[in-house]
Amino acid sequence: MRVLRGFSIPRPQDVCRRTYIRPSTAPKPVIDIKHIRQNPGLYSQNCIDRNYGAQSKAPWRIIELFDQWLALQLSAKGLRERNNALRRKLANTASRSGDAEGDIYPPKHKEIMLNEAKAIKSELAVIEEREASLVEEMENLAQGLPNLSSTYTPVGTAPEVVDYINDHPEPKPSSSDRVWRSHVHIGAELGLLDFVGAATTSGWGWYYLLNEGAMLEQALVQYALSVGRKRGWMAVSPPSVVYSHIAAACGFQPRDQNDEQQIYALEQADKDKAKPSLVLSGTAEIPLAGMKAGHILEDIDLPIKTIGASRCYRAEAGARGVDTKGLYRVHEFTKVEMFAWTLPDNYKDEAFTASGVSSSELVFEEMLSIQTEILQALGLHCRILEMPTMDLGASATRKRDIEAFFPSRREKHDGWGEVTSTSVCTDYQSRRLHTRVRLNEAGRSRLDFPYTLNGTALAVPRVLAAILESHWNEKEMSVTIPKVLRPWMGGLEKIQRKQR
Repeated sequence: MRVLRGFSIPRPQDVCRRTYIRPSTAPKPVIDIKHIRQNPGLYSQNCIDRNYGAQSKAPWRIIELFDQWLALQLSAKGLRERNNALRRKLANTASRSGDAEGDIYPPKHKEIMLNEAKAIKSELAVIEEREASLVEEMENLAQGLPNLSSTYTPVGTAPEVVDYINDHPEPKPSSSDRVWRSHVHIGAELGLLDFVGAATTSGWGWYYLLNEGAMLEQALVQYALSVGRKRGWMAVSPPSVVYSHIAAACGFQPRDQNDEQQIYALEQADKDKAKPSLVLSGTAEIPLAGMKAGHILEDIDLPIKTIGASRCYRAEAGARGVDTKGLYRVHEFTKVEMFAWTLPDNYKDEAFTASGVSSSELVFEEMLSIQTEILQALGLHCRILEMPTMDLGASATRKRDIEAFFPSRREKHDGWGEVTSTSVCTDYQSRRLHTRVRLNEAGRSRLDFPYTLNGTALAVPRVLAAILESHWNEKEMSVTIPKVLRPWMGGLEKIQRKQR
């Protein structure tokens, strides 16, 4: 996406080595190592901007490894030339062995040449093994680098507020007599949530949705799917268990750069130890991206736009406290996710509209408009943010979050809490998953890597919590159900306190 930020920095000596092992069954990643070698300062500074400090040394190490590989290539070339010369001499000797004159080389000389040829073969084998090791190390280092950041992305930790959705329900708290409650309190009053039972069953960070709470979950999923399908997005029901190398290719590592566990790994029986390891998917983005791994797409079929509902699993639910209270940060939840493949931005005229907007930008804006439509109809006050470099995941070049107003979070975060996210990932994921597109230009065909994008259509627990808090009526002890959800709630308009 456009020109990318970066500049040269002093060349470090130590490097961080990638520890992830890719099985032979995985799609072959194709990383643009040449671009990394040509722009080491760009990639290094990008790592620093995005809080990938250890990886910032990798571009310089790649250059060192490439220089070593190039030296080996030159050595191997000289040895092969000498070997070919010896083979020609020996072949010539063999062809003339029946002549009256006999061999042109005496037997002792032939033996010397044969021994030299064997020595060269052994030396070449060592060099080729070293070359393969260098290439593997370069590829592993390159795969561990985060995507380059877009020029839309602010450098640092502070996001930029782009827009708002709906009016603030209490713009002047000092003059308001409205009583706010947390969704934990409301859920207990109305019999919608059970955290104690879940703590006994599964531990902290898990929950039960009860009665209308369980119905609200299904209503939110159906509503989000209906909005996406109305706009032509293909509904998909993806698996929740994926290979760990597929998750890694999408930018999700078992542990993040701070060594905190991100995703749950599944324990495998001894008889399955040789098989690729499995993890629980943290988002439907992973299985949706993997759906086209190793495929060649046709340019006329792009963009391909999918929307899928799934259960999601996050290991890093965090310590208990106001920041993670109740449904805000949990280990398991239902989410409706959008995922798309588009033409790469470097594809000529066909990738752009008459106004000069790329295919990926059009889908990015469409995802944002779907999110806005859903949150607006749910009556939630939100703000749209252009996220900074420090907040980007490994795969994203650009990300916009939408935060909803949670009255229960006013003391610590002015009430704001993330409910959706939209990311452009350029060819980061498609290169690692070996998803390609056949481009037809001026009568010629070539293969390239499509761009991928992902966006949250609706994350159930946080949106459900925001609805409970925003639509709570203290006098009636009730929550008003947004109109768009009522068709899936049996026409129910309010959730009221049950008679005891």
